[in-house]
Amino acid sequence: MVECARLEIAYTGNRIKGSNPFVSATRFIITMKTFNEQVYDIVARIPAGRVATFGQIARMIGRPRMARFVGYASNNKNSWHLPWHRVVFKDGSLCGSGFFEQQYKALKAEGVKFTRDKRVKMDEFQWDPERDGVPLDIRDFPLVF
Repeated sequence: MVECARLEIAYTGNRIKGSNPFVSATRFIITMKTFNEQVYDIVARIPAGRVATFGQIARMIGRPRMARFVGYASNNKNSWHLPWHRVVFKDGSLCGSGFFEQQYKALKAEGVKFTRDKRVKMDEFQWDPERDGVPLDIRDFPLVF
């Protein structure tokens, strides 16, 4: 997958074929966030005591079929400061055998309730940004790096 982090477009006083004739500035820098940066911005907004699923995060950034890639983004060393313990599978089960106990303890400390088989009670604790008052307009997201 190729991601474009920064696209620089230069306009000069002369009209370039295909350029906008109404642009008066001489240079624009259009900065686009990568897929991973968009994922990190969403994960950073998950409030304590709530959980989100990998698929939910993928849908929030407009890439509904890329839930697996949300999981890949969690393996990046630059994102370990984010609350990844609040991201679970769609059935409420916790992630991975090595991280399971840490995730369980962290969510339990935040007040998240579990079923007998240690799955999050998704109907009560799944994050709903509208209900929880968290803006999801991508322009409001800080860059979390």
